[in-house]
Parts: sequence; C-alpha cells; structure tokens
Amino acid sequence: MNWFWFALIALLCWSGSDLFSKIGCCGEEDHTSHLKMVVAVGIVMGLHAAYMVFFHDVVITWQIIWTYLPVSLLYIVSMALGYVGLRYIELSISSPICNSSGALVAVLTMLTGGLAALDGANPVLVVGAIALVCTGVIGLGVVEAREDDELRARRQEQANRKYSRSWLAICLPIAYCLLDAAGTFADSRVLETLNEDSANVAYELTFLFAGLCCLAYLLIRRKKFVFKLELPKYIGAACETIGQLFYIYALADEEHVMMSAPIISAYCVLSAVWGRIFLKEKLSWKHYLMIALVVAGIVILGVYDI
Repeated sequence: MNWFWFALIALLCWSGSDLFSKIGCCGEEDHTSHLKMVVAVGIVMGLHAAYMVFFHDVVITWQIIWTYLPVSLLYIVSMALGYVGLRYIELSISSPICNSSGALVAVLTMLTGGLAALDGANPVLVVGAIALVCTGVIGLGVVEAREDDELRARRQEQANRKYSRSWLAICLPIAYCLLDAAGTFADSRVLETLNEDSANVAYELTFLFAGLCCLAYLLIRRKKFVFKLELPKYIGAACETIGQLFYIYALADEEHVMMSAPIISAYCVLSAVWGRIFLKEKLSWKHYLMIALVVAGIVILGVYDI
C-alpha cells in the first residue's frame, strides 16, 4: 500500500502548492509577487539539489546542465507565467487548465509517433479524453468571456478577492499549459540520454539561478520583503518540491501506476476545493461543468498512463 500513501501525499502537496502559491501571488499592491514566488521556488529547489548532490551522490556537470537547459527553461517560464496568472483568475479555474498539459503531450506524442506511440492504449479512449480536456478548457474561456459583469459581481460577493473579466486571465494559464506540455514532451526525449536524478538536479539548479536573478532585480529596485507575505510562497515552494519527490516514489511502483496516476492527476480537484473553502471562491454551474470535463479527461489519461 506504500504506492497509495505516496500518491496521496503527492496529491495533497501539489494541491497545497496551488493554494499557497495563490495566496502568495494575489496581493493587490505587490506587482512583483510572481517574481518573489520564483525566488522562493528557486531557493527551495536549490537546497534540495544540494541535498541530492552531497548526500545521494547525484552526478551533475555543466554538460548535463546545458543539455537539459531547453527543458528547464520551458518548465521555469511556464511556472512563472502561471504565477502571474494567479493574480488575475480564481484558483478553481486556473488549476484545471494548467493541469491539462498532459492532454497536449498525448497529442504531440500521437503527431510524432502515430497511434503506435500510445503503447497499447485504446486510441478511442485517448482521443475522447483529449476531446474532453480541450472542450473543458475552451469552454472555460467562453464562459469567462460571456459572463455578465453583474452576475460575476454577485457570485464574488463573499470571495477574498474580486476579479474582473479579462482575456489575460484565461490566456496565462493556457500559456502555462502549452509551455509545460512542450517541456514534458521535450523531457521525454532528453531523458533518453540523461540520468533522471541528474536531470532533475540540473533543473533545480537552473531554477535556483533564475530565482537569484529575480532576487537581484528586486533588490536593485529596492522592493520590500515582508515575512508575513513571503511565508506562503515558501510553503508553496516546499509543497511543490515534496510533491514532486513523492510523485516519483508513487510511479516507481510500476504494478500500481494505473491506480496512482489518476489519483495524483486529479489534484486540481482538491485545489478547487481549497479555493472554495479558504479563498471563498464561488463559480457558476457552467464553470463547474467545464472543470468537470477537464478533470474527467485528465483522470482517463492518468488511468491509461498516457
């Protein structure tokens, strides 16, 4: 049963990362909160990379870092855009869209390798799952664009923060989804020549460098760091890193991948629950319907480990 607890911890950590990242990035007065979030994630990942190198003897060289750099940049830019997007849209909407990248990876896999690349999975189910995800994401954009301003104001009365209609709000998580999918697809190709642990450390060190660059920029601009406001960012960063660790442990049990993958892939559902409980987010039934389509597609892809 270890796989179950590993999957459950990954689910809780990644949904927790969504929640605390949202709290850390949604300050109305701090327009650099997304950069501070990159700093927090970079520092936490840098500490984990150091732990892996010094205590687990993971091999890391400049050649490995340069080889993995394109993948690292795709992941880092996607996450940075995701942090910006959290300022403009409800977590309950953003998380399912961002988590739809797996469907795009399946599309890229089919385009480059044909149906044979699905490794025995039922192509009808795969295409159906992709269709569900795409319909849900597009539907969320349409619902956001067409929602009446007065209706939006009424459903946001009890929310911790109000959001106005904006195409930027829906485009940023979609941009995250596209770049993350490209990173995952490239990752699968690059890892054919690199050790997974070394590649992960290379990614974390690159994120550390990006975080230090953002920190230098913020210090030059004399931006203030308030402990109370920064703490959620570091909790979110720690949840992200711990979730990744237990995700790897869960999927290492190959006999139970078909059960652990859908549990983890549905973390966006829990993110929506946290948004409703802690952020007081309330969506319309149309939003929830589109989110349900996205989650259904993600879980189907997780079950078949696409």
